[in-house]
Amino acid sequence: MLAALLCLVSCSSEDDNGSSGNGGTGGSAGSDQGGSGGSSAAGGTSGSGASGGTGGSGASGGTGGTGAAGSGGAGGSAGSVGIWTPPPGTSWQWQLTGTLDTSVDVAMYDIDLFDNTAGTVQALQSAGRVVVCYFSAGSREDWRSDADQFQAADYKNPLDNWPGETWLDVRSANVRSIMKARLDLAVTKGCDGVEPDNVDGYSNSTGFPLTESDQLDYNRFLASEAHARGLSVGLKNALDLVPQLVGDFDWALNEECLSYDECSSLAPFIAANKAVFHVEYVDNQGQGSAKLNSVCGDSTTSGFSSLVKLWDLDAWRLACP
Repeated sequence: MLAALLCLVSCSSEDDNGSSGNGGTGGSAGSDQGGSGGSSAAGGTSGSGASGGTGGSGASGGTGGTGAAGSGGAGGSAGSVGIWTPPPGTSWQWQLTGTLDTSVDVAMYDIDLFDNTAGTVQALQSAGRVVVCYFSAGSREDWRSDADQFQAADYKNPLDNWPGETWLDVRSANVRSIMKARLDLAVTKGCDGVEPDNVDGYSNSTGFPLTESDQLDYNRFLASEAHARGLSVGLKNALDLVPQLVGDFDWALNEECLSYDECSSLAPFIAANKAVFHVEYVDNQGQGSAKLNSVCGDSTTSGFSSLVKLWDLDAWRLACP
């Protein structure tokens, strides 16, 4: 979330186990036409091209154009009407702040839903990237364009260390209506998938009497609504819910599971041949190499798509080979 820029670099992440929200100050607008018509070496959704690949025409369901570089990782299942379901090892970049660097040679980009244009999404797709769009599904961010659509009863306690954010009552019909509109926005902008954040409010001090059952219902609602729109959807953190939700989500995204000794909780996604996009944070780039060595050499992250990033999730990254 954008609030990350207001937070000290050593601040803790949002949930009890490190769920960082992060938003972004925008990406550079792209002008190239892309999207589902061109063949994508990254896998992709409706009409995208082959999995992996390093160019040439799309193999499994593309309809036009030649594929861009396959970007160093497996792309995921595609097909003519399929939802992107990336396998373990899929390469990726996660950038939510700063001017978007579109040059990273990866299969998937995860970028902010609100702060990037349809042109940016299309430009990435024309270069063979699957584009996942981030939004917070469990908190109200007071700077978002739809913040005034939440009713006073919809939000209550603030998120620790994230100014401007408050937890949502995920049982609220109005909250769910707003989330449907955000998923519609993702479709309008051409996103291939979505990354809903803060989907573990039940285990935090939200100010609402949320139960695990409430959270499971809400998370399945998000997955179902995303799939109904042809969007791939990932489970963000919420490790205690992985056994119940691995069948509902197409991949997982986790922050800091190695730091909290929790990476084994994500094994069901790997067993289901679904990617686990994993990040460990450092306070400065100088700490990156040592952190990367510890991340890549740990057996509990085997099969993960692991990155080392700064807390504000700008363009800088280190990736496990």
